[in-house]
Formats: sequence, structure tokens, C-alpha cells
Amino acid sequence: MSTTPNGSSFATKLTGYLQKVDYRVAFTKEDRERIFRQRYASYLNEGAIDPNPTGMFHDPYDDFENCWLFGIYIDDELIGSIRLHVISPESRKGPAYDVFPDIVGPMIDQGMTLIDPTRFAAEVCSTKKYPELPYVVLRAGYMAYEYFNADYALATVRKEHAAFYKRIFNAEYMCEPRPYPLLKSTICLLRGNVKDTREELFRRYPIFDSSFTERRMIFEQPTIQPYRENETFVPSLVSNG
Repeated sequence: MSTTPNGSSFATKLTGYLQKVDYRVAFTKEDRERIFRQRYASYLNEGAIDPNPTGMFHDPYDDFENCWLFGIYIDDELIGSIRLHVISPESRKGPAYDVFPDIVGPMIDQGMTLIDPTRFAAEVCSTKKYPELPYVVLRAGYMAYEYFNADYALATVRKEHAAFYKRIFNAEYMCEPRPYPLLKSTICLLRGNVKDTREELFRRYPIFDSSFTERRMIFEQPTIQPYRENETFVPSLVSNG
């Protein structure tokens, strides 16, 4: 998360990625396992998890109906992934709600909709090849923020990464780090509301802009079904209306 912007040239370079990046929601067992393996390699490389014999890193949150599991591809190469939960009064399920119930719960009680991005992972080699990768991956979360007309986008991150989210998304620090499911490090909570600074965000980082059509094509798709290693994965259709 240490990528440093450098004026208009940086913004132009970011925008250039949109011509070759493919954002795919993982529905098939093959695509999901590909993400779980990449996630495992990324988190193991950071020392965030311990080794396991499966070579994959997944948890029950990957199976929730309000979960969107994204693979980010360039030239059919998986370069990064991220998981999004849409938490609302209709569906409170999500890691941020479980770890920070005293903070997230009252927001949901007020009728808010929150985007909870987690399990940010980057292909180890891709971080050197694409130093702007954090912006490319996080664009998926911002598209969800726009599509679901969310009140806040949350960030559950290590404390040393908080400055990045404050700088990019005007996020506010909500609490000190706490233990987080399956991770060796503690995680803090931030929330960002960029509705009032949307134009400024797009001016500085135009990669976060997206069309209504693009967002519909991504989010008006089948929802995921529970992942079981020895079963065939079959999506089911739901209506957003």
C-alpha cells in the first residue's frame, strides 16, 4: 500500500489500466480455487497466516450470499483479488460486523448500507510488474460502493496501511486494532464516505470512475453458493429488485 501518486502522469497511467483489466466475479469452483491459492500465496508471503497443506486460504465468509469474490485479470493472468460483503439491515452478515459489532452494529441499526472489502491479495510477482495494483484492485470495492448506493465503505486493515485509505478515500479511523479471523496480525477499522468528495477522487484517481452499465454487468449476476472442495459449484440467480 505504499504506492505514491505523482501528479497527472500517475493519473494517466492508472486510467490506462482500464483498457486491459478484467474484473471477474468468481462463480466456478475452478475460479474460486484459483483465487484461494493466490490469496494463500500472498498472505503466506506477508507472514499473515501459517502454512497449511491445502495451499489455499478460504473461510466461511467466502460462502455468504451477500459476498462478491473478485478476481482481477490482465491478459487472462490473475494479478489480484478482493472479497466484498454488502452489509445492510437486510443482511448483517460480514467479517466487519462480527469483529467490530459495537461500531458496525449501530450503523446498521440506523439503516445504513456498508461495503466491507476484505482479503485483498496480490500476485507476488505482479506487485513488482504493476506497482499501481492496489488502486486497480480497490476499484472493485468502489464500484460496489456506487452500485449499492452505500453510506460508507469500510477498510479492515493493518494499522500501517491506514494512512493509504485516509489519503485516497478520506477514511476516518474508527478504533484500535483487534484480533481478526484466521490472521496472525491485528486489524483496525476505518470508514470512508467519498460522496462529498467524489469529483475530487475522480480528478486525482480517474481509475475509480465507472459507468452504470459496467456496474450492472458485474453486480446483476448470480450469487455465489457455498464452496465445498469435493463438489461441483453451481450458481443461483437472485433479483436485486
